[in-house]
Amino acid sequence: MSSRSGESPRRGAPPAPGPGDSPGFLLWRVTLRWQRLMAASLRPLGLTHVQFVLLGSTWWLTEVAGETPTQRRVADHAGTDPMMTSQVLRALESKGLVTRLASPADSRARRVTVTAIGAVLARRAVAVVEAADVDFFASAGDRRALLSTLHHLDR
Repeated sequence: MSSRSGESPRRGAPPAPGPGDSPGFLLWRVTLRWQRLMAASLRPLGLTHVQFVLLGSTWWLTEVAGETPTQRRVADHAGTDPMMTSQVLRALESKGLVTRLASPADSRARRVTVTAIGAVLARRAVAVVEAADVDFFASAGDRRALLSTLHHLDR
């Protein structure tokens, strides 16, 4: 007889905790499942998940918050690596979804704006992702409690 960890238990000792007892392992599994759902939901729109996150962040910062963000600001907002952000924004620019122009205040910085086509796609993608999130997280119960927990963990 073996325990969940694959080792033989000592006589009289409680079984060793298994992966199902690890919050980190479970979070990893849930995250992978959620990422697969996001990828499948965004595929018909021609976006990867990271492209969506950066397009959506740029759209939100420009259209909702009224900013003209730099690439660095978009990266900070999205919680992404600045170098990767630059590469993905370049790909979005090649698709005609965003523009990147040198900042008048700092020639090393790039200001990012969403094109009209990018704004339409961002709105559609946000709706698709929000609908997928509602379905995915429904089994978690109280949405406010879930959001509160996630905000607490995001500190």
